[in-house]
Amino acid sequence: MGQNLYLRIQSNDEKETKLLDSIYFTKTHKDYYTLEQELNTLKAKLNRLGYIDAEWNVLKKLNDSVFESNVTLKKPYKYIHIYYNVSQLPTSTIRQLRKDKSKAFFIVNFQQIEKTLQFINQQISEKGFPFNKAKLENIQKKEGSTLKANLVISEQNHKRYIDKILVKGYEKFPKSYLKQYLKLKNGAPINLAKVKQQTNLLQELPFANQIKEPEILFSRESTILYVYIEKTKSNSFDGFLGFGTDEATSKLALTGYLNLELTNNLNYGETLSIAYRSDESEQKSFAANLKLPYLFSTPIGAEFELSIFKKDSSFTTAQQSARINYLLNSKNQFSIGLKSTKSNNLLSNDNLNPFIRDYTTTFYNARYLYTHHLKNRPLFKRNAQVRLETGFGNRATKEERQRQLHFELDAFKIFNLNLKNNVYLKASSYGLFSNTYLENELSRFGGINSIRGFEENSLNASFYALLASEYRYSLSPNLYVHSIIDVAYFENKIINQKTKLYSFGFGFGLNTKAGLLRFNYANGKSEERIFKFSNSKIHISLTAAF
Repeated sequence: MGQNLYLRIQSNDEKETKLLDSIYFTKTHKDYYTLEQELNTLKAKLNRLGYIDAEWNVLKKLNDSVFESNVTLKKPYKYIHIYYNVSQLPTSTIRQLRKDKSKAFFIVNFQQIEKTLQFINQQISEKGFPFNKAKLENIQKKEGSTLKANLVISEQNHKRYIDKILVKGYEKFPKSYLKQYLKLKNGAPINLAKVKQQTNLLQELPFANQIKEPEILFSRESTILYVYIEKTKSNSFDGFLGFGTDEATSKLALTGYLNLELTNNLNYGETLSIAYRSDESEQKSFAANLKLPYLFSTPIGAEFELSIFKKDSSFTTAQQSARINYLLNSKNQFSIGLKSTKSNNLLSNDNLNPFIRDYTTTFYNARYLYTHHLKNRPLFKRNAQVRLETGFGNRATKEERQRQLHFELDAFKIFNLNLKNNVYLKASSYGLFSNTYLENELSRFGGINSIRGFEENSLNASFYALLASEYRYSLSPNLYVHSIIDVAYFENKIINQKTKLYSFGFGFGLNTKAGLLRFNYANGKSEERIFKFSNSKIHISLTAAF
């Protein structure tokens, strides 16, 4: 085995010795080359701290294993005045660096010189000059602990723009998403840092992933941007079975729900959703929704929806809506739209229920949607969402015409405490404001997607507010268990009902090859109802991607 060599740094000044002791450097080395490199590294560290006038003695060999260098650090420089040419720096950069507008220089802390030059290079690159570099020349001493220098920008080549964008891997990736979602377009000044930031948004798309970071090919005549994308499974099938006890017959009752979502099958970024539900109380519903984003490569999109609801032999309600969406960015969306509703009374005698009548409504709506996704998460990819909608319109029956207002709020947020623990909170609310109310226009809630432990859509309300919560613990990246604590308050103006609801339970989620399997066991009660285990509900759902 070879003998280790030791590096010793000495100073005749006590304060300088303490400073040298506070700066970490490797003292033990296997050979002379690494020892000499470490000494040069230490000199560079001291230079960055302002000790550029330090005087170093020749490295001496004291014996076979110890080498020593003596240094006199002298006083450090604390500031440098950097003089610049206004025509070579972006105006925004000058504003950020210069504190005194009357001076043709900006003052930089000596230890921040390297970071300042990096910042200037980044700003120049963002303006379309990726090959230009900033450096300091003619460095001179000023007064006291201050230096002055001239900022020199290397010879400016012609400004670079994106001439062409090539997608590799998923060549049919929607061009409208390149332009509007990723904000990449031909003719834009080249800025690789910004391009990388924008392409990272691909990880938030349900139908595409980024394979590797983008690359830029520079030639004398053109600048080509290469983006590497792969298409992912984005269609989903969601369904569940619910088991409970029919309060009237005390027999086992089954509920069912199927939801099919087809995304980007035409390579346009479109989404078609179809949902069918059969509830415990002979309620059936069908809904279809079509979203067309970035029409004609603009930030404008369109959305169309059709829903049909039938309650046993009492009534049917059909709704049609159309919206124009403005997609501000990957997270925020604003919409305006029109919703038309037609409801028919199926009862043979109106006196059987005077609050069920034929009616039509027309509402003018405005909506705001916020969505935040997390990258590279097998579970809980959507970290937060807020959907707020409000509208006004008229309800028309044979007898009267009624002015109405309504609002809807759906929001949730996942608070990640650490890698294994998180808290899920969901808030929902609905309100219909009118002088009179009909039973077949009230909102229906309850079940796995609202307050658990109650029958699906078994609660009718002119107003409700709901808070659902889960404490989740991840046993593995694909398995978690959770608690269920839900509370709600609702009003039914027809029967002057005001009720508080509570639900408690537990569940788990398992991400399998077939999809996400969820199991919920919850027991719901109201203020008037006594707690009974027989009122518990079990919900099982499976969301599969294909």
